[in-house]
Amino acid sequence: MAATHPKAPTAQRLAQGCWSAFWDYETPKGGSVFSIITRIEVTPFQTLGACPESIRVPNTTCHLDADCTAGELDMLGNGLRTGRCVPYYHGEAKTCEVSGWCPVEDGAAVSHFLGKMAPNFTILIKNSIHYPKFQFSKGNIAHREDDYLRRCTFDQGFDPYCPIFRLGFIVEQAGENFTELAHRGGVIGVIINWDCDLDLPSSHCNPKYSFRRLDPKHVPASSGYNFRFAKYYRVNSTTTRTLIKAYGIRIDVIVHGQAGKFSLIPTIINLATALTSIGVGSFLCDWILLTFMNKNKVYSHKKFDKVCAPSRPSSSWPVTLALILGQAPPPPRHCSQSLAPGPSGQWGPQGAEPGKVVGSPESHSIPALSEQIADTPDRCVGQGLPSSESPLQDSTPTDPKGLAQL
Repeated sequence: MAATHPKAPTAQRLAQGCWSAFWDYETPKGGSVFSIITRIEVTPFQTLGACPESIRVPNTTCHLDADCTAGELDMLGNGLRTGRCVPYYHGEAKTCEVSGWCPVEDGAAVSHFLGKMAPNFTILIKNSIHYPKFQFSKGNIAHREDDYLRRCTFDQGFDPYCPIFRLGFIVEQAGENFTELAHRGGVIGVIINWDCDLDLPSSHCNPKYSFRRLDPKHVPASSGYNFRFAKYYRVNSTTTRTLIKAYGIRIDVIVHGQAGKFSLIPTIINLATALTSIGVGSFLCDWILLTFMNKNKVYSHKKFDKVCAPSRPSSSWPVTLALILGQAPPPPRHCSQSLAPGPSGQWGPQGAEPGKVVGSPESHSIPALSEQIADTPDRCVGQGLPSSESPLQDSTPTDPKGLAQL
């Protein structure tokens, strides 16, 4: 949250023809916006009546009354046309007559330029900030008992807490020429930036000022800044006004700021979010549960599945090749059993005597051979051989439990 209260002296014309430090005018104002007039065009003593239209209005020049349509209203004009063609204020041109405030602005305006004195105008910008989350508040004016504001001006290096700016200094810092800007007007932004690390003392939280022009000066249709206002009064029971077109420099005060303070909980949340986003979170959780928890074995049993792969020597032939060559494949077995080669080169359960194979390889029929090729004997839970084949039998079984499992 921020509050800004700018104060700017302008100019007022006195009876002697000079300009004082104040000017009584009506100008658009806002909480952080104010204007300083640098040039004016005054059209005095306007009264309601009929007069020539401004020559700047399109399609207003004429030669005869027939060129002017009575009751016609031009959106860029100064009133309703009466249907008469009358001489212009100066020169030999003629324009259509209008009914409105006369004389019109372009016909009798007098310009006054204030560019010589305006650079020395001073502006006081009071700004304060408040961070409710941290209960921190600070302003841009130093807490001093003396009246140092009466004799100081802003300096970023030596006196940053004296927010009194010269108008010429602001325009210069924005990189603009003051004479050109004062003639056509413009919009200057005064940017106050508060970047505070609240882990440090409050003396490290200081405002930083920057200045730049906001209106597009290279676009003639939208560059510059001006507005109109009028002062009304009565002369001999006749309503009269003075129309003023004012060119000036509008100052927009823009406040930015951010503050931070270390906190453990947001740090942990942000760190966990970052680790999760890159896939490290699940790894760390598993590592903690498998290493530091009391029931890490239970978690390991639930998380990992034991895969049993049959252990065979590298020189054993695949089942398909054994069947093609007329040899019987090894019997199926459980994962807990290990196969060991017998004396005759046949593989069987370890600890059992080598048995005899019932049935000769020649007795295998071709369909049974195809069925055996299609079968997969590498599963951990043993499956029986095709019905066309005779099962393997041990002549002297010594492991009834193993046979039962087979």
